[in-house]
Amino acid sequence: RMPIAWKLDSDRPIYTQLLEQIQMRIVSGQYPAGYRLPSVRELAAEAGVNPNTMQKALAELEQRGLLRSQRTAGRYVTEDAEFIRRIRQTLAREALTCFFRNMRHLGYEETEILSFLKAACEED
Repeated sequence: RMPIAWKLDSDRPIYTQLLEQIQMRIVSGQYPAGYRLPSVRELAAEAGVNPNTMQKALAELEQRGLLRSQRTAGRYVTEDAEFIRRIRQTLAREALTCFFRNMRHLGYEETEILSFLKAACEED
């Protein structure tokens, strides 16, 4: 699996984007359960952000239960695969809700939206 590049834009807080992208790396399996994360400084350098901003995002993910910290050994992704799976499902539902809302705003009916999805899946 190719590593996901850090994609940060200026229209939203960097901290929020880091949090979302690390969470995505966890639920997609790029950072699997039990994985030891690189240091805050390494991650910050890789993403091109201030280490304090990266630290804040990691601390929030720790609070949410996706990461755990071992004082001298660094940060690890939770071992709780079921918890990760539930977060992945929640994110998928949110993405679908947003997609359907946008398609309805464009004036599409449910049957047309489903046809679009079917065609897109077949092309992919």
